[in-house]
Amino acid sequence: MAERGWASEQLIEAAQGGDVESIAAVVYGAHPHVRRFAEHLCASPQDAEDAAQEALIVLFRKIGSLRASAALASWMFRIVRNECVRRARRMFDHHGEETGAGLAASAEEEVLRRLEAGLLARAIQELPEVQRRVLIMRDVLGYPGRTVATSLGLSTPAMKSHLHRARTALRTSLRP
Repeated sequence: MAERGWASEQLIEAAQGGDVESIAAVVYGAHPHVRRFAEHLCASPQDAEDAAQEALIVLFRKIGSLRASAALASWMFRIVRNECVRRARRMFDHHGEETGAGLAASAEEEVLRRLEAGLLARAIQELPEVQRRVLIMRDVLGYPGRTVATSLGLSTPAMKSHLHRARTALRTSLRP
């Protein structure tokens, strides 16, 4: 069996060989696992669904290039992770453009802005998962506190506590 019982090795090999029914079975079997992983990693439910769909499209198109059938799960999770990171970066870039941060007066300022954005993204990535998701949904996406709490299955006071811890951790890690 392949990892976590997604599909048998024989089914994966048939899909790699181009058998359309096998490809469909592998994609169908992978969907709940990929979706669950995306929900834990992405900032919002919409991004999670989009990242999962993108990963499944990649699986459908490129399963023939998968070298080892046992590597299916790690390959899929890497695709989902990259898609979630890409969406978060796009969101940060878009947010920066809206606030005017995208307009640099000089090349030096642009380099410094990108360096700071990279440091911030790295610091956010290092936060515990719940704190990261609360921070992104509340401070970056601008969702109301109650919406963030409900979507993450938290009480409003617990969401506020996670947000406070996340902000404090970011301040501490970004201090010179």
